[in-house]
Amino acid sequence: MHASKKAQLMNDMTDWARVAAMTDSNIEEAVASDPDTFIPDAKWFEKAQIVMPKVKETVTLRLDPDVLKWFRHDGRGYQTRINAVLRAFVEAQEHRVRS
Repeated sequence: MHASKKAQLMNDMTDWARVAAMTDSNIEEAVASDPDTFIPDAKWFEKAQIVMPKVKETVTLRLDPDVLKWFRHDGRGYQTRINAVLRAFVEAQEHRVRS
């Protein structure tokens, strides 16, 4: 599904009147009860590091149509997904060589 269609679908399913009626306390309770919530504390910030993105190099790459279709399934960001898969492969190979 294309990203803008996905966003529109999510927008259509949102009860905006309920959201608008929520108080700060309601929002804090909802956040606290969500198991996926991550609120960094001072200890986390002590270990945090700024990581600057690496400069990408533009290349021409020939891929099988079905492979490209799979990476494009969510719309935007497919090049980032391809890069992430290639990076994981490279890191796995480097780890294998060091072992």
